[in-house]
Amino acid sequence: MPDYKVNFKELKARVGVTDVAYALGYRLDRKAGVGRYIELVLGDGQEKRDTIIVSHPNDRSAQTFFRRDGSKGDVLTLIRENLDAFFVTGKDDWQKTAKVMARFANMPEPEYHEDWEYLKSAKAASVFDASRYEVRQIDVERIPQIFRQRGLSDETVRRFAAFIFLVRDKRNGNFDGYNIGFPYTGADGQVKGYEIRGYGGYKSKAAGTDSSSAAWVADFSGGNPEEVRSVFFCESAFDAMAFHQMNRSRLHPDVALVSLGGTFSDNQITVVMNRFPKAKAFDCFDNDIAGRIYGLRMVGLIEGVPMKISKAEDGLQVEAEGKTFTVNPAKPLASQLAAHLPVRYLTGQWLPPKAFKDWNDCLLNKPVAPVLAPCKEERDRNLAERRKGSLKM
Repeated sequence: MPDYKVNFKELKARVGVTDVAYALGYRLDRKAGVGRYIELVLGDGQEKRDTIIVSHPNDRSAQTFFRRDGSKGDVLTLIRENLDAFFVTGKDDWQKTAKVMARFANMPEPEYHEDWEYLKSAKAASVFDASRYEVRQIDVERIPQIFRQRGLSDETVRRFAAFIFLVRDKRNGNFDGYNIGFPYTGADGQVKGYEIRGYGGYKSKAAGTDSSSAAWVADFSGGNPEEVRSVFFCESAFDAMAFHQMNRSRLHPDVALVSLGGTFSDNQITVVMNRFPKAKAFDCFDNDIAGRIYGLRMVGLIEGVPMKISKAEDGLQVEAEGKTFTVNPAKPLASQLAAHLPVRYLTGQWLPPKAFKDWNDCLLNKPVAPVLAPCKEERDRNLAERRKGSLKM
């Protein structure tokens, strides 16, 4: 497929906030009325997880959205907030977002090699500005309720308190409160941004957060990174905290837990592992195809075996070292790879139980709803009803 430059303006003329929101499961709140703005709700009844107010509902190119907590954005923002729902891979958020937009616009997905021109224009003003945010330590005597809503105990929050802050965006005129901020740090240990979580399912990242080489790292070695023998990689800080809470009795005290914030960058993995030179990396990612692709990419990076990974009918196809083979995402990855590649077992897997999407859902005992295959009698009955319904009167 030939390369081409990504024109986000053209894509936005064809893909609106409403298109993406409906695909994510949002539905129109008719009680809120329909006019210059509409309200879209994720979930229903007392299980409402998010509400966005969308402008220009009949003009895709002009659509933006905001929430009552002050967060706002356009269709690109909504996609980036939910990248893990679209199962796309790429070098960074902007590549993945472009692929999602292309799918919605029924255009070919862009392939990327050395063409980074579109990134320069899309990421102009993307440097993290620490002065924009007011930051406070978590008060362990007044732990925010959001942690309990996530099933996290006060003891767990106190244990992680050194790696969690309250963050207020001083430029946000609509929301003057604090959200939870999980600081992203780079190789030098300096804060490069924040993974931000708030009530009502709100999640984002601080403006300009470096998601390409920085990550949230909770290092329990007390300043002795060479003592760390295990680094556990998760897709969110809440997942990492849940993993630790559920497995603490089985863990060595000197461990590190990492959140990639729902994205995966090669540099995030390599920079983190360079901080812990004697450690083994563990794949604790979500129980979905995206999570298994992350796990395979992590193995390839740490083992030094470049891989090309793609979906196949019977699993995930891997191309590496001149070989092409398929792995079963439901089985341990390293042993399957070892049948074809020189694997030194520098990585491991510690996945959530199969009934759960991620470690936080496991802590909350929220299993994935099983999809039950209909029995033969039910299939025959459904077929007969469809045939009956298609008869002309």
